[in-house]
Amino acid sequence: MNGIGIWPENIKALNAINSIGENIILADKNYNIVWLNETAAKLLSHVVPLFGYSTVKELIGTNMDSFHQNPKYQREVMEKVTETHRARINIRNRFVADIVVTPIKAQSGNIDGYVVMLMDVTTKAEEDERREKLINALSVPIINIWENTLALPLIGEFDKSRADRLIVSVLEQCAQNSIKNVLIDLSGLYEFEGETKFELQKLNDCLNLIGTQCILVGISPELAMAAGDLNKNILTFQSAYAGLQYIIKSDQ
Repeated sequence: MNGIGIWPENIKALNAINSIGENIILADKNYNIVWLNETAAKLLSHVVPLFGYSTVKELIGTNMDSFHQNPKYQREVMEKVTETHRARINIRNRFVADIVVTPIKAQSGNIDGYVVMLMDVTTKAEEDERREKLINALSVPIINIWENTLALPLIGEFDKSRADRLIVSVLEQCAQNSIKNVLIDLSGLYEFEGETKFELQKLNDCLNLIGTQCILVGISPELAMAAGDLNKNILTFQSAYAGLQYIIKSDQ
């Protein structure tokens, strides 16, 4: 689809592109860099030393093969690009960015060059921290299943690091929302060793201190044998359904 309206004669196309706040690179049809806007030049001035360049000006005329570990594979990908191509790239394990490559097509349909945009650029350390926060959030799923009742399905391993994150999260939610019961589903745990029992006991004790009852569910016969020396005051049920039924009857 063609653009709509008339391009003003007093505005040059490159000036307009240069004014865009994104990192924009122009390459010819052979993937040689021919132009950078000011935003890209500023960003890449911090990146070019990683590739052995002294200044960002040295990028002009450089082929994009220079920045890929496997240029042959990258060319195979580019030869198939007819519309916008997006990918997440790692730059020398120091920076991470979303790259958006769009072919510049002539009226004939032939490709004259490419517009390359680097977006959401961040350091590798910041990316790892962001990913870690996401993993942490996903590793502590807290579900509101009944009035004043939360459910915590535990999956995989329940070590000290994960337990500490969970305890902080669940205590905050219980205190803020006046939660009376926390139903912890153990059916998804890989194992139930001494550390797991200790962390569950600690979670129970912390909940008791703020007046919240801890209820363990998903107790299989094997799990019951492994958890035999848990505090006898902790309520346990074979299934989440049985635990929830107990909570509902207690509220009546």
